[in-house]
Amino acid sequence: MDVFSRTFLPAAAEAGVAIPTVSRHMPIFRRCVEPDDTTVLVRRCLRPDAPMSGEFMMVLTYRRLVVTQETRVLHRLRLHLNANLRHLSNVTWNAELGRSAMEVAATAVDGVRERFRLRLGEPEAVGHLDQLLSQVFRSRTATI
Repeated sequence: MDVFSRTFLPAAAEAGVAIPTVSRHMPIFRRCVEPDDTTVLVRRCLRPDAPMSGEFMMVLTYRRLVVTQETRVLHRLRLHLNANLRHLSNVTWNAELGRSAMEVAATAVDGVRERFRLRLGEPEAVGHLDQLLSQVFRSRTATI
């Protein structure tokens, strides 16, 4: 089993993503993420600027941010974002403690600002997610 698979499954379980959902999205993630890349975060999310566009699944590794979209009616999957972290700029995240949610935003190399809202379920998860994002993005900017 490669590093991606070994780290993806526990991250998906920690996020409470069901195995059938993981199985549907996995072929897309496999095409985007290198086998030796470590999964940091797996979360379902929504786009606050497009609430009727369906649900999204975010995978963050130490090298890539990959987001897939599942349409509401037909449950079709498509790749929404596949970006090397070096190509993202102005990455921000804001905690919403009252709602147990976090909004993550980044500007892609083409200049498009992407925003995602992650629902976390419990306030303690907000702090944990903040630590994970800091670990990936703040350490990356320190090395650039």
